[in-house]
Amino acid sequence: MTESWIIGLVAFAAISLFLRIAMRGEIRAALERDPAARSGWEVLFLYPSVAAIAFHRVAHPLYRINLPGFRFFARVLSQTARGLTGIEIHPGAVIGRGLFIDHGMGVVIGETAEIKDNVTLFQGVTLGGTGKEKGKRHPTIGNNVVVGSGAKVLGSFTIGDNVQIGANAVVVREAPANSVVVGVPGRIIRQEGRHFPGINLDHTHLPDPLAQALEKLQQEIDAIEHQIREHRKKD
Repeated sequence: MTESWIIGLVAFAAISLFLRIAMRGEIRAALERDPAARSGWEVLFLYPSVAAIAFHRVAHPLYRINLPGFRFFARVLSQTARGLTGIEIHPGAVIGRGLFIDHGMGVVIGETAEIKDNVTLFQGVTLGGTGKEKGKRHPTIGNNVVVGSGAKVLGSFTIGDNVQIGANAVVVREAPANSVVVGVPGRIIRQEGRHFPGINLDHTHLPDPLAQALEKLQQEIDAIEHQIREHRKKD
């Protein structure tokens, strides 16, 4: 019994060390972007983002073998991860390094989605398609993109590098690099001449184009009313 415990502990330690090394990019991303993260070991064992991505790292190469048995087992792995973490990543999706899925519950990443490096997704995000078409039907997400809670990115198009997508936005067309997308449907607010040196997680100060347009309209109405009052005083 003692020898079995020792073997088990050694195996657990070896697997843990291997995962710590293999997932170091995702662990570092969580430590950098989540102020609640205290240590690498905490992130490795307790963060659903790391667990879901670890399952995907195994399932994706199996899915690419393109044989029924391998693809079935890849789907088994992805559905197991979904049950354990609440994060559904299709094994066909291509995911770069440094992905961080904050909280994670309800996140869905479709089969032909592509995610480049250092992307942050909040809970409830969907990277999905818009129909039953074959081939590439899910979005490509560029480097250093932040997608806010509940946002939906639907269709086969590209979100450029350093884009911020506001919470609950519904994005159905491409967004250029260094831009902000908010609203339903998503509206692009281009950040002229501005580059993001790091990942900006501040979603409380994203511009709202609808509110800005209404404010401008109200200002014009106020100006017209003021002119009418001045005209009446002269009469």
